[in-house]
Amino acid sequence: MGLPPFRGAVRQLILASVAIYVVILLLMSFAQPTGQMVLALGILDPAHLRQGWVWQFVTYAFMYVDPLDFVLSLVGVYFLGSAVEERVGYASFYSLFFVSIVLAAIAGFALSLTHMVAQGPALGSGAAANAILMVFYLFNRGAPIMLFPIPIQIPVKWIVLLTAAIETAYLLLSHFALFYFILLLGLGAGYVWFLIFSGRRVSLGLSERYFGIRNGYYRWKRRRAARKFEVYMSKHDRKVTFDENGNYIPPDDPDKKNGDGKSGWVN
Repeated sequence: MGLPPFRGAVRQLILASVAIYVVILLLMSFAQPTGQMVLALGILDPAHLRQGWVWQFVTYAFMYVDPLDFVLSLVGVYFLGSAVEERVGYASFYSLFFVSIVLAAIAGFALSLTHMVAQGPALGSGAAANAILMVFYLFNRGAPIMLFPIPIQIPVKWIVLLTAAIETAYLLLSHFALFYFILLLGLGAGYVWFLIFSGRRVSLGLSERYFGIRNGYYRWKRRRAARKFEVYMSKHDRKVTFDENGNYIPPDDPDKKNGDGKSGWVN
């Protein structure tokens, strides 16, 4: 029943979101024109994107108006984000957050170009929260999670399906608004990020295995050459010694001038 740890990238992203939302609330309360200008600059608006406002692919995730949307989005980031960050690391969690919001925004903007669906603005980090949910599921496919504050454990697979079903219903009721497209695309973006992350880890593992095999082959060649050299020198009444890695072991020489070490010999 304990709360997840509040630290790392999760804490930094949540604190940044809270700070920006407080500024927006204050501006909307005491300097409404300025607050509306900030929202217009930050939210994801296809009309502005077509004019070159590309920063909105990132900034929309930190724009909020409705307090409930704000709380629900950050609760999703907090409760599952800590577990995902522990699994993937600090830097990779940042990449998950920003890659998911950018991928979802680009896909949503591409759909908006039809001028039939994905219209209107989009804002909030719901896409990132959904991406985190998807990645958590892909890492823990059979794990149950507890829906706070309801003390019931539900398989995470059903949480993903329920989330997708509810957001699809809102998408239909809103006549395919961009806001709900972005939320659903967040699930897909999380899946894409997981494939890239897993592929990178597999590639790294294969690379390490390749270099391990290559280095083992070189060590074998070195030991083989050392044994041949030992046989050659024995035929000339000279004894030389090599260690198990094929490195030459010099004999003890009391007349050496460079101390007691063996650095004067070449391995």
